[in-house]
Amino acid sequence: MAFSTRLASSLRPVLAALHWAAPRQCRGLSTPQGSEPSLNLGGIFPPIATPFSPTQEVDYAQLEGNLRRYASIPFRGLVALGSNGEYPYLASRERVEVVSCVRQALPRDRLLLAGSGCESTQATIELTVSMAEAGADVALVVTPCYYRGAMTTAALVHHYTEVGDASPIPVVLYSVPANTGLDLPMEAVITLAQHPNIIGIKDSGGDITRMALMVHKTRQEDFQVLAGSASFLLASYAVGASGGVCALANVLGDPLCQLDHLCRKGQWQEARDLQHRLIEPNMAVTRRFGIPGLKKAMEWFGYYGGPCRAPLAPLSPAQVEELRSTFSANGWL
Repeated sequence: MAFSTRLASSLRPVLAALHWAAPRQCRGLSTPQGSEPSLNLGGIFPPIATPFSPTQEVDYAQLEGNLRRYASIPFRGLVALGSNGEYPYLASRERVEVVSCVRQALPRDRLLLAGSGCESTQATIELTVSMAEAGADVALVVTPCYYRGAMTTAALVHHYTEVGDASPIPVVLYSVPANTGLDLPMEAVITLAQHPNIIGIKDSGGDITRMALMVHKTRQEDFQVLAGSASFLLASYAVGASGGVCALANVLGDPLCQLDHLCRKGQWQEARDLQHRLIEPNMAVTRRFGIPGLKKAMEWFGYYGGPCRAPLAPLSPAQVEELRSTFSANGWL
């Protein structure tokens, strides 16, 4: 019997106990009319940065400080160990410790999504189980990509099916082609949406046509689509996305929650005006300057940003000035 099959058999009773239903204050926009998702992902999730000390050790005191500030913002939950958490640079032990720290500081009504994707299926299952034990509510599983040429639809469906079968918590697929060079194929998404323990996807590609088709093709399933960027959040909601996992929420959490609120209320003109002011700052802390830019901007808004882990390098003085100008020109500083 395969490892994942043995593990799945032993964990199914635990799965049933842990798959708790979150408060359903709003129906996810991609949920079929007349139905409720088993776990509502509707709302904004910041993919939190991992704070490091000057010696590049994880700084748990600063992490807790950031979490205390985030507690006052009406986020649906947080994502730990996403791309903005410098997940590839953390040891397995550190990954579990970060999730445990976040869970202890996070109010119980806030969801905790934890990155657990590894290159092999077995390693992904093992880390997903560890994340569940550390207190994660949902596993966010990025596409394996090192052998991307071999990552066919069939291979990816098999990988995620094995993970979904074995995971003691619900699974959200994670497609981030800018980092992996691999878009999770639409055929794979449609197939995996039928799995009872795979409840959604975070799509960071920015193709609104693709996102709309995902919503349409999975509308009969218990499956939710999350926008992976603040730059196309309004457009994603317009085609039926449930929520957003947005790097910019680390810095401008309240405005992003306000954008979410305006979209849900159908106040599209106000939502559009706000969306326009968020695009350039978001591009600055994602595509242009990345995590070093995000951490620098966090400091301007009262959070601890601190250094990145090498080989990520800090911004130059000229880049810092350009980043500040971008936030100022859009009225945020």
